[in-house]
Amino acid sequence: MLMFGVIVASSGLLLLIEKGVLARVKPPHPPPGQPSRRGPGEPEDEVLRDVRNRTIRAVCGQRAMPRSVWELPAGQRRTVLRHLLVSDKHRFLYCYVPKVACSNWKRVLKVLDGALESVDVRLKMDHKSDLVFLGDMEPDEISYRLENYYKFVFVRNPMERLLSAYRNKFGEIKEYQQKYGVEIVRRYRRNGGSSAGDDVTFSEFLRYLLDEEAERMNEHWMPIYNLCQPCAVRYDFIGSYERLSADANYVLERVRSPAFVRFPERQPWYKPVTAETLHYYLCNTPRRLIKELLPKYILDFSLFAYPLPNVSSEFCRQ
Repeated sequence: MLMFGVIVASSGLLLLIEKGVLARVKPPHPPPGQPSRRGPGEPEDEVLRDVRNRTIRAVCGQRAMPRSVWELPAGQRRTVLRHLLVSDKHRFLYCYVPKVACSNWKRVLKVLDGALESVDVRLKMDHKSDLVFLGDMEPDEISYRLENYYKFVFVRNPMERLLSAYRNKFGEIKEYQQKYGVEIVRRYRRNGGSSAGDDVTFSEFLRYLLDEEAERMNEHWMPIYNLCQPCAVRYDFIGSYERLSADANYVLERVRSPAFVRFPERQPWYKPVTAETLHYYLCNTPRRLIKELLPKYILDFSLFAYPLPNVSSEFCRQ
């Protein structure tokens, strides 16, 4: 089992936690939900990738960290293998992360493999059918693809991703309201037994996350580290939600996707998390709660070069 105590004890990661990964180098991020027009070869993107690569090497190079999926405990190995999607035709592996444009990437995979005519086909996304998962293969087949295929993952600011999951699942999806919302309200609100689970507050959601084991979380709020294991799987490219369009186009070119296959545009009904929305929720959440939650997601902040959330009085007065 991955022990956070071992990781946090290292002086390098302690420095990351104390100052934030971008204490010295702060590559600019465009507003959340607004992809950059810069290509992956632009200087600012090169700086960001360099920060990520150096941090991943430093953290993953520690003795306690896994070097391959076969060094992971069985439960962690199952999680990452069932999140790695396979395209044998184009020889790549994609680790899907919920709330980081994974539905659109699944559409792309289905088009590339001929299961879907176009990324613009207006059908409800089936997240299982017509997709090939690495976890369904034999060990030798898994090892071959991990060693020889192009591997990529897309990441997102951890707090923005959590807020997106909260607003979507508890504001729109009745199944999640009944399965998780009712229990959250019952657990954290006095006299909350009559709730239908559709009125969960963001603070109650974060309290719930504090009490959950990261490895047992629902995939929509499980840390990206636990989902995709970037120490055990050496990804060739780590794309960003903040530069989604440019990074997605780069990956499609890299895997030699046909010219007619393009990354889908955002659906008109989608309501992105804006900088103002994130500011509002963070500044109306007890600071103690956010501070206590950070260790659970610290590897996502650190490895993927996202600054720790600013909830200072000065920031929240703006």
